[in-house]
Amino acid sequence: MARHHRIHNEKVPFTAEEEAARDAEEAQYAIDKQARDTAIAQKATDKGTGNQKLLDLGLTQAEVDALTGQ
Repeated sequence: MARHHRIHNEKVPFTAEEEAARDAEEAQYAIDKQARDTAIAQKATDKGTGNQKLLDLGLTQAEVDALTGQ
């Protein structure tokens, strides 16, 4: 499906170069979004494993919370 934009309030189809540029932007957005989602998931995993390691060392949950600022 061809994309359009408005120039002087007139609907104009994208040129081949504009289509290619928009496709590249959308592909980069998808890559960036996946990287952000992966980083968020990794941070949550690291938080959980770090908490568990401190508990395994014999700290209480209250002590872990005090150390981690939770």
